[in-house]
Amino acid sequence: MHAAPSDSTETESLIRQVRDGTPAALDQLFARHRAGILRMIQLRMDPRICGRVDPSDVVQEAQIEALRRMPEFLQQASQPFRVWLRQIAYDRLLMLHRRHAAAARRTVARDAALPEDSSRQLAERLLDTRSTPSVHLARAELSHRVSEALLRLSDDDREIVLLRNFEGLSNSEAAQILQLEPATASKRYGRALLRLRAALLAGGAGEHLP
Repeated sequence: MHAAPSDSTETESLIRQVRDGTPAALDQLFARHRAGILRMIQLRMDPRICGRVDPSDVVQEAQIEALRRMPEFLQQASQPFRVWLRQIAYDRLLMLHRRHAAAARRTVARDAALPEDSSRQLAERLLDTRSTPSVHLARAELSHRVSEALLRLSDDDREIVLLRNFEGLSNSEAAQILQLEPATASKRYGRALLRLRAALLAGGAGEHLP
């Protein structure tokens, strides 16, 4: 069975090499997706445990679990490898939160630092401006306001915004992770963006717009 079509050509090639028993292919496959998994972990790690646990350690744990389950993936391949690996990493993160912070399921931490470029671009799009939403608003402050606005959303809305805008997943990939039909995921994303825009305006992010 071939990898799902939403995997990149390079990933599909590496998966074929893993099936064929090429020794270095598995390491290359994990290395190719490590940055994306690390970004996902960093966006969601509870700040209460950041001083005790390195996000890279969570990625390593996820890769070890993925290695254990790799024969199952190669046999079924019902998901793109990228989505499959991400779900394993997310499960590891939830286990970590329960173990260290007794945390309920959360999709973004209150003090998490969102990528400034992604935050700025999202705010500019939502506030209908090509320039920085406020000439007086520093990029770090803008990132903080986007983070605060995200906290005003429901867990479902916040998660799909993170998936699409901060992890760079497609609508189809986000739908698989959320176990939704693609059309339903698309509608939820549209509604979430509208609610995020309202939350940004309520928080004063647009008060200095020209």
